Amino acid sequence: MPHPFRELVGMIPAESPRRRPAKIVIPDVVTEREYDLVCIGSPTWWLSTDVPVRSFLESDTASRVLQGKPFAVAVCCRRYWKHNLKTVRRLGTKHGGVYADGIHFRYQGGQVRSLLSLLSYLGSGENRERYLGVKIPPTNLQSYHLDTARKFADGLADRLLADSMGADAKGQAV
Repeated sequence: MPHPFRELVGMIPAESPRRRPAKIVIPDVVTEREYDLVCIGSPTWWLSTDVPVRSFLESDTASRVLQGKPFAVAVCCRRYWKHNLKTVRRLGTKHGGVYADGIHFRYQGGQVRSLLSLLSYLGSGENRERYLGVKIPPTNLQSYHLDTARKFADGLADRLLADSMGADAKGQAV
């Protein structure tokens, strides 16, 4: 069995969605500031929200950071993104955050070929055209994902600005 595959399979028990949150260290700088918008990036690990993000969102720190603040979510995955986005949204709002919007980015090649691409990349550190004799797409996010992210961010910023200007106008009218 190739080494990267053993490591990947070895993570399955720790990534089980039924497991308790991990003990993580959250830098003080996270709570030392006020935020106009909190952006949460969450890769999908084994059909679920990754352990570090889930652990943060289940912490008391998440309440201090998110309370009353809009938050946006970006999910990266090979295929199963909906559960991850739904979980991050649910946990963020549970801690007082105001869900603003979300976006997902899917790797090329479907479930099997994108997994082979990832394993090939983990084993070599480079994108290859073939792995185990199978033609594979490039792994990871690509330049077209960046273009999509920019459009998403522009639209989100426009909506949040319009919402804040509307709130200011309502406050002045009172």
